[in-house]
Amino acid sequence: VQLQASGGGLVQAGGSLRLSCVVSERTSGNYLGWFRRAPGKEREFVGYIRRRGGNTIYADSVKGRFTISRDDAKNTIYLQMNSLKPEDTANYYCAVSRSTTILSEARNPDSYPYWGPGTQVTVSS
Repeated sequence: VQLQASGGGLVQAGGSLRLSCVVSERTSGNYLGWFRRAPGKEREFVGYIRRRGGNTIYADSVKGRFTISRDDAKNTIYLQMNSLKPEDTANYYCAVSRSTTILSEARNPDSYPYWGPGTQVTVSS
């Protein structure tokens, strides 16, 4: 499984961006996730969409501002980011979990064996 994220860029605080992640093939992974890593910080969970049912969960830091969706016909997941803040500046990664990943594991990046190369988002103040 290969993933390719795109859509990053430079935006002013309060602005919006939409990231896309194309997955190379249909996957049996239970969760399609977004993570980010800011300079000097650990990789951070952003949110996921469940493959079956489409349920979404978000980190508290982005809840109400970010929305994950998917287009199964295009094997693509999206991360709509609104009301961006300078602290959202990071490299954003999409990832696919194992088919055995359970709910309690879905925020843990170690549950995701498949990762895209990331796309940089920079929010200026």
